[in-house]
Amino acid sequence: MYSLPTFSSQQYFYDPESGSSSQPRSRNIQSHSSPVVSYYYPKGCGFYHYGERHPMKPHRLTLTNSLVIGYGLHQKMDHFFSPRSATQAELEEYHDPDYVDFLRRLVGVGSGLMKEGQDCFNFGEDCPVFDGLYDFVRQYAGASLVAARKLAQGTTDIAINWSGGLHHAKKSEASGFCYVNDIVLAILELLRYYPRVLYIDIDIHHGDGVEHAFYHSNRVMTVSFHKYNGDFFPGTGKVEDNGIGLGKYFALNLPLQDGIDDESYVRLFKDVMGPVIKKFSPSAIVLQCGADSLGCDRLGAFNLSINAHGDCVEFIKTFNLPLLVLGGGGYTIRNVSRCWTYETSILLDTQLSEQLPDTPFNRFFSPDYTLHPKIV
Repeated sequence: MYSLPTFSSQQYFYDPESGSSSQPRSRNIQSHSSPVVSYYYPKGCGFYHYGERHPMKPHRLTLTNSLVIGYGLHQKMDHFFSPRSATQAELEEYHDPDYVDFLRRLVGVGSGLMKEGQDCFNFGEDCPVFDGLYDFVRQYAGASLVAARKLAQGTTDIAINWSGGLHHAKKSEASGFCYVNDIVLAILELLRYYPRVLYIDIDIHHGDGVEHAFYHSNRVMTVSFHKYNGDFFPGTGKVEDNGIGLGKYFALNLPLQDGIDDESYVRLFKDVMGPVIKKFSPSAIVLQCGADSLGCDRLGAFNLSINAHGDCVEFIKTFNLPLLVLGGGGYTIRNVSRCWTYETSILLDTQLSEQLPDTPFNRFFSPDYTLHPKIV
């Protein structure tokens, strides 16, 4: 039986100005009946291309944004941003400077750099070099960083960045289609102001990069619901992997088998996350909503519907904590975009028509043109 650790009731925050810890500052929460919601969409982030046969398609971000706007959800948001890109220095808050410098030098790729990437930084078939790669990673990381800062400042309650959530990247290597770990960067930013941050991952793949970054920490708890059989990428995330040192029991893994259905998944999610949030008492939550856990995903093997995936988001929203919501995996892009649009509506407390709005991308949603097609 997994036992959650006991936490002190006294909370502290880290002041980046003085470098010291003290009593937490109060959040400047606006007086309102509904949460303040901010949405981050880096302009052009959906135009990048990993390669003709590569399963990762950034175009899913364009489809998502077109549906969000088509439904008029942008008009219900308090803030709708195209944020600035992350700087090299900001990427180096977590990533090794040599690795970030390599990413920067990939402009005008030559054979020498390709060999360096393969030998030193795990570039290859899963993590190819493509045109504009450095700009791409700076865009999605920048969006997550700006979102985290808005949460920390108390000027927003919920921040959404569907371009983020790339949870496999390590400190000095690419992994699993991920080059820069925007989640780790965002959590580090939140930790400047909040004593404890809870990270939740509902991608079908184990959130190994985030877990690894905070495996020794008792200020970040990572919880990952994922497929595990020892072979499925990334091959990590056993139930007994639960942290080291101060971080012992601050990593919680829920390894699952193929075919889990809506009822089982949502019941497990609520039965686990309710007690975790009560016991850990996080100051903020980061929720990675990888949509490859949906049924019929190109790389996934679960049977979740869009409704069930959204039920997890809705449940976490009920705790009324500062919440950063990110994308992640998802490789049947017509369903990814439907899912993230639906979850945007949940975060906005808005009902959507089952009939999809007209967009320039209608052909992707043929033949049903509905928000909740049967995908199990």
